Amino acid sequence: MSSIVSPRRTDAPPLTAAFTASGVATAIATMVLTIVIVSFRPFQPAGAGAIEGGDIVNQLGFGSLGAFAMFALVTMANPARLRAIVGLPWIVLLCFFLVSVGEAADPNAAFRAASFTLIGITAMATVLALPRDGDSFSTVLIVAGFLIVGLSYAGVILYPSVAIHGADGFEPEHSGLWRGAFSHKNIAAPVMACFSFAGIYLIRRHWRWSGYILLAMSMFFMVHTGSKTTAGLVPLSIMLVLLPGMIGMRLGTPLLFTLAVVGTAFATLGIVFIEPLQQLAAHHFPELTYTGRTTVWAFAGEMIAKKPWFGYGYESFWRTPLVTGIGHAYDQGWDIRFIVHGHNGYIDIAVTMGLPALAAAVYVFLIAPLRDYMRIPLYKENVFLGDFFMMVVLFTALNAFLESFFFRRIDPVWMFFVFGVLGLRMVSRMVIHKNTG
Repeated sequence: MSSIVSPRRTDAPPLTAAFTASGVATAIATMVLTIVIVSFRPFQPAGAGAIEGGDIVNQLGFGSLGAFAMFALVTMANPARLRAIVGLPWIVLLCFFLVSVGEAADPNAAFRAASFTLIGITAMATVLALPRDGDSFSTVLIVAGFLIVGLSYAGVILYPSVAIHGADGFEPEHSGLWRGAFSHKNIAAPVMACFSFAGIYLIRRHWRWSGYILLAMSMFFMVHTGSKTTAGLVPLSIMLVLLPGMIGMRLGTPLLFTLAVVGTAFATLGIVFIEPLQQLAAHHFPELTYTGRTTVWAFAGEMIAKKPWFGYGYESFWRTPLVTGIGHAYDQGWDIRFIVHGHNGYIDIAVTMGLPALAAAVYVFLIAPLRDYMRIPLYKENVFLGDFFMMVVLFTALNAFLESFFFRRIDPVWMFFVFGVLGLRMVSRMVIHKNTG
């Protein structure tokens, strides 16, 4: 049975706390999180400048935000917390990332794109490093959550032609599905999922009204995005993280995490690359293609075999002559020539960065978070915050088997994944107090 130590609960801090050094740090973290998730140009259905990086407003905005975040880290963050967030495995993985930039077909363009990824990682480290205690983290999630979710609802009500997928767009089959302030329903849904986890975190900390409202608003919006993957993964992630602790078997969560990830890997990539599973799926589930994704993965696997060590370089595979120049087989589920990514984050790491980089990513993204979770000290604030981060990591890690967002500039789903992975490092190495007032 797990025992959890906690000081007596007190009420939320008064408004005057916002003018203290801790309050200023919390406000900065809130601002950074809000901007990173919605970008400087929300409601951009054609391609989200925050992700593509070709919008001058986002270029200037995120460049300034990156410099501001770095300044805040240097001047306001606790050095011990920074050391807890940053680790050697991340440095190794980022070295692989920078090598892939050098291997790119156009290194200058790749570096400009990669700079957005590095800015995003720095920004999420800032969001983690600045809040001083559990109350501050809760304030960041409440304010940013209600701003982002509220903005998406405002778009649906006041700007439905942009905030709701239309029948005249590139994907008319998504007509009527909500995307809010984001470029696509497949981005809006995971963001809402992560804020629903934040609502659960707030409820467990006894910030019940805020937590229940954020949870309900996020879940309701998520349902209207029509994302079946998200709708299935959210309850699974909540159950696998919270249920073991409720029955006194908290360390069962890493085991369930491992089973979920391995099982999903076998059920997706396994039926493409493992011959017995391929035959099993062909015999019992002949229509199982994940809406044509298996064709994409098989093609990517063939190309990985040709350049396994360093891949094809950052942003130098999909939508390049390597892919667009091939012929189209009309029995394929998708026309590979025109897809923007591999619809599997792990595949895309291998394609662009190589198999050694994929091995490093598996450690940093999947194995290290499990180790960190098992090392979380059993204080309530650490446990509650750690469970929140673990729900985010589990959900996004499973989602990455069907979507691709790793190292994808300032993609909101990628940002939440970084937030969760780095957050688990932090709570496993630092005692989080309820408040420092």
